[in-house]
Order: sequence, then structure tokens, then C-alpha cells
Amino acid sequence: MKKAVLIVFVLMAIFSVTSHASVWFVPDDFATIQDAVDSSDVVDGDKIVVHEGEHFGAYVSKAVIITGAGGAVINDGPLHSSGLTMGFRLLAGSDGATISHFKFTVDLAIMNGDAVNDVTVDQCIFLSSIQAVSNWRGSGWQISHNDIIDLRSRCGGGIGILVADYTGGVVSDNVVSHNKISGILYVDPADCGGYSGTGIVLYADFRWGSLGASELSFNRVIKNTVSLASDTPNVVDVIALEITDTSEGANGNVIFDNAIGFNDFRGTINQLVLTPDTLDQYNDISRNFGENRGHGLHPSVFNPVN
Repeated sequence: MKKAVLIVFVLMAIFSVTSHASVWFVPDDFATIQDAVDSSDVVDGDKIVVHEGEHFGAYVSKAVIITGAGGAVINDGPLHSSGLTMGFRLLAGSDGATISHFKFTVDLAIMNGDAVNDVTVDQCIFLSSIQAVSNWRGSGWQISHNDIIDLRSRCGGGIGILVADYTGGVVSDNVVSHNKISGILYVDPADCGGYSGTGIVLYADFRWGSLGASELSFNRVIKNTVSLASDTPNVVDVIALEITDTSEGANGNVIFDNAIGFNDFRGTINQLVLTPDTLDQYNDISRNFGENRGHGLHPSVFNPVN
């Protein structure tokens, strides 16, 4: 009898923790995704299910789960300051949010706007993005099982997945895993050139007087496939994986203890570019197919990734 009573109390406790979460539907309960996010009825932990069809994206300011159903497409959204269209922009208050199961056809699909942490982006399709997933300043992101097909450049961009900082902060514990980045980088006919697009990039941005990063550390890039080619490589070429400190070490070694392993870069001509080139001494780059800087490091270095 005592055991049965204990089980009942355990179940009641579990129910009390999880029962507050609600599921909302777009366009059934709310006409748009933004209406759902902005509603006082929708709280952290709630799930917003977006039905099939084309939808406008949103500014996300809560720790909600936003998931597409039946082929939901984000084909328009808020404007970035550059004039490009965004899909979702993560704002303060959205730490812990999840975005999954969407198809994106906008310019900048997912943008970290306020150093938001612990965001999950998984099982999405990105078509012809200028930047597909841009995690500026965030830690603890899980970016996995996404399909990024074709990229575009416009005097910048041409990026599949970006993990970066320009404010002098710490960016760590992000996991980029099991993503497929493939196709063509389409270079704008009026592109200014002088840079390269990239499938996946870790970036400390000290350009134009920015503060770069104090640390880009303990991030993992594991079991991704990058197969890209530029349609105009003499203007903007493409790199499979890039790790760049634009100060080239002038601010000390700020990119360290990152693990890059079990990736397949063989479908891209330019596979690994490190700036400065000595970054392979401070980061674990091993067991990749194609160009590989490491020496068969033990798989435990790259855990926890299944």
C-alpha cells in the first residue's frame, strides 16, 4: 500500500511540473506566429504548432517550442537592418527556445539577436539562404539534423552555420552536429568579393574596431557533411569549415579547446581554413574525412554527441 501511495505522489509531482505547458496552433488559435509569441496566454515552455502553408516569421521573446507541421514554410519575416528578410530573430527572454521542422526560404533564417543561450534548432530545411543559422554571442545551442541546401552571397554571407562573437564575450558549449550542407554558393553578380563563403564557421570578429571574443571555447562540430561549390569562385570561393580570429592572434589566443571531428568535407575543394594557421595547436581537429589536422584523437574528446 505504501509503495502504491508513493507512486501516486510521484505521478502527481510529475504532472504538476509539466501540466502547465500548453499547445497552441497557427492559424487555428492565432493568425500568425508573432501573434502567438506575443500573447499573454502563451508562456515559457508552451508549444506553438504551425500548420502547413507559407508563414511570416517572428521575433521570439519567450522560451517556447515553435515547430512546423505538414510542411510549414517560412517564406517571409521581419526585416534585418541590412534590408534582408529574417525568419526568426531570438530576443531577450527566449533562452531555451526550440525551432524545428520548418522549411526556410528567407535571406537570414535564424538570427541570435540578444546573446540568447540554450536554443535548439533541429530538423529544418534551409533553401538558398544568405545565412541559415547565425548564432552571434550565444552559448549552449544545439544545432543538429538540419539540411542546408544552396547558399547565396551579397557582399557577405554565404554561410551555413555561424557561431561567433564581436562584443568581447564568451561563446561556449555549442554543439553543431549531424547537419548536411550541400549544393552551390550562388554569388550575386554585383558582389564586392574579397572573402569566402563557408559551410560552418567559428568566428571571433575584431573587424572595424569590434571587441571580438574573449573566448570561443568548448564548442563541438561533429558528424556534419559539407559539400559545397561556388558558381563564381574567382569572386567568392567557399570553404567547408573555417575557424577565424580576425585579429590573427593579436589579442592573444581566444579560440581554443573546440572539438572538430568525424565530419565529411570531401565534397568541398577548400576544406579547412584556420586564421591564424596555428589554431590547430589549440583546438582538437581530428578524425575528419578529407583534410584533417589531427592525429587520431580518442573519440571521447568529441562527446557528448551520438
